[in-house]
Amino acid sequence: MSYEQMKNNRVCLSGKIVSEPQYSHEILGEGFYDMNIAVKRLSGQEDIIPLTVSERLMEDESFETGNLIGVIGQLRSYNKMIDNRSKLVLRVFVRELAAVDEDNPNTIEIDGFVCKQPVYRQTPFKREITDMLIAVNRAYNKSDYIPAIAWGRNARFAGNFAIGDRVQIVGRIQSRVYQKQLEDGTVEERTAYEVSISKLDVVEN
Repeated sequence: MSYEQMKNNRVCLSGKIVSEPQYSHEILGEGFYDMNIAVKRLSGQEDIIPLTVSERLMEDESFETGNLIGVIGQLRSYNKMIDNRSKLVLRVFVRELAAVDEDNPNTIEIDGFVCKQPVYRQTPFKREITDMLIAVNRAYNKSDYIPAIAWGRNARFAGNFAIGDRVQIVGRIQSRVYQKQLEDGTVEERTAYEVSISKLDVVEN
């Protein structure tokens, strides 16, 4: 992966491990494990964020439930079939371990392209929100598709973006639990992930 492709998608997280590492897959003899960490917000609530970690990085660090860790990586997307439909799944792919940063435990910086028309809306309490989907280039001609949400002045700004606009975003990864009604009438609790934007710029071509 080139330096530029590493720089256009950078995540720094510090949090508490809240699930036991589970074996996920192997690439060229290197095993990878999935786990979740809880990252505190300023409000005191927590975002539960999924990680994928190489066994190589796990050799010198304890990954037991309850331990605090700091990681640097990338937010990546995958398509997974759920209920016979393709669903976008987001995970943080950990590239290196870092010192725990309790003052700034959740940051993401991405540089990508608007790939779906942004949707501007207002809540019943007149809070302004714009939903976006950003395509971020990855090595080997792949792209990650990252949902992002802007608020207030940023929402008004982003509501005028067009498909293909290049944007630079700084924010945090947030998790959101919602209820999904299935075809048989039952309700299932699911978790969605998105980037909550704190800073937003357009890059002129």
